[in-house]
Amino acid sequence: MQAAAQAILTFTRGMDAAAYSANEMAQAAVERKFEIIGEALNQLARLDGSVAARIPDVPHVVAFRNQLIHGYASVRPETVWTIAQTALPGLLLAVQALLDEHGKSGPAKTTQPH
Repeated sequence: MQAAAQAILTFTRGMDAAAYSANEMAQAAVERKFEIIGEALNQLARLDGSVAARIPDVPHVVAFRNQLIHGYASVRPETVWTIAQTALPGLLLAVQALLDEHGKSGPAKTTQPH
């Protein structure tokens, strides 16, 4: 989850909503990383619901993953962009805190999206 979230931040660095909407490769890459995050949270919820509950909006993240995979024709770049800008930073902080707590984190990267 952490690596996928960091990748989204990297893929979108220096972009605004219009640039993201015009960049099909960035859209595909970001959507794929959101799919990975959603599946990882889905697996975590199955394995340890108490840990998953400490991450905000797990059901929404999993639902978003399902929308990306099964409802891809109706996914709007503007929606993905908004989620990457508004929800991803908080998710990344929650994941980082859990990793820190369990001594399993790499170097923290707290780059905020632009």
